[in-house]
Amino acid sequence: MDKRVQFDFEIEFTNGGGIQGQEFRLDIEGEDITDEELAKYIVEDMRLLMVGEVRILNKK
Repeated sequence: MDKRVQFDFEIEFTNGGGIQGQEFRLDIEGEDITDEELAKYIVEDMRLLMVGEVRILNKK
């Protein structure tokens, strides 16, 4: 059975600026997912370029 994770995120770009999301929800396989896996998924799925730091916050 799939599970759902809810989290906030902040992404900084290496050329300035950034984006953030609040209470973002994502269906996942299994019981848990690491912050690094979430960050990779967001960057790849949104096709973001020149990404610097990605912070995952308030993961539930």
